Amino acid sequence: MKIYDNYLRYRLHRLGVKLGFGIPINCAGPGLRIDHFGFVAINGKAKIGKNCHIYGDITIGQKSPDNDAAPIIGDNVVIGGGARIIGPVKIASNCMIGANAVVTHSFLEEGKNIAGVPAKVIN
Repeated sequence: MKIYDNYLRYRLHRLGVKLGFGIPINCAGPGLRIDHFGFVAINGKAKIGKNCHIYGDITIGQKSPDNDAAPIIGDNVVIGGGARIIGPVKIASNCMIGANAVVTHSFLEEGKNIAGVPAKVIN
């Protein structure tokens, strides 16, 4: 099994290089959907719930390499193109993050639309 595991890691890496994705193993739940190719960088310590829908050119990460706190994103979240989710933030389930939004603090209420720089609830 070790050889097969190494093969899968290699294949994931090669596809990531080809498509511009940096998505570590086991950081996203089942049903992750990426609609556009392009830069997608997700920190290995981030946790993304099931059925997350991502448009291209997003970053989900931490503020500095010395900090272990990374984003936690709920189920059924839509993340618009160009969005940045940075730091130890939590996003509730069923939210929509607008294109080019910069999220630096938590949004714990479900079903909200979040947009802007810095991000805020718009509905």
